[in-house]
Amino acid sequence: MIHLPVAVPDLAGALDLARTLARSLASTPQVDIAGTTVSAEDAQHVRHWVFCDRIMPDRRRCARKADHVGTCIPTDSP
Repeated sequence: MIHLPVAVPDLAGALDLARTLARSLASTPQVDIAGTTVSAEDAQHVRHWVFCDRIMPDRRRCARKADHVGTCIPTDSP
């Protein structure tokens, strides 16, 4: 587990930054982007999921935002 403190104005900004950072590290085999969460420094026990993380029928995970509307898509789709 790596904790990387950042300064962003709100939860939406934190989720966007986390999504960008996770996707930029997706080719690193040690990184599981599906498990990416964000939390406030003073409430680290309250985590917000960045990605949907549903397991698809072919055992891949959904790559869309957490709580998305519509059909899931696998992680390696464009």
